[in-house]
Amino acid sequence: MHMKVVSLTVIALAAFAAPALAHHSFAMFDAQKTVTLQGTVKELEWTNPHAWLRVMVDDAKLGRPVMWALEMSSPGRLTTMGMRADSVHPGDKVSVTFHPMKDGSRGGQFMQAVLPDGKAIVRANARDENEEN
Repeated sequence: MHMKVVSLTVIALAAFAAPALAHHSFAMFDAQKTVTLQGTVKELEWTNPHAWLRVMVDDAKLGRPVMWALEMSSPGRLTTMGMRADSVHPGDKVSVTFHPMKDGSRGGQFMQAVLPDGKAIVRANARDENEEN
């Protein structure tokens, strides 16, 4: 009996832990604000569960470029939006729109980008958010 209870407990804990590991909260992003910046691609990290776009943006106050890190959707979802792992390369000029970090750090939740060829990549629900604001 004791072994059965332990086994059921382990199974129950695993069932609840898996969804927690699969995704995280977006509470760190300020969904009430939208920022658009122009910059130069430092790197596109094409990884699961979320890709990352790092862009160097000129900061007039500091007198030098600074890096902004934007959390994107999964590579699979980005592909359905028309983006591929080779859509941008280091040195490419892009325009990015995102929800900034609430703590003021240089990062945010990706909403859209205009790529060097003029193609716009828009997060699936970003259009709906823009219409509501």
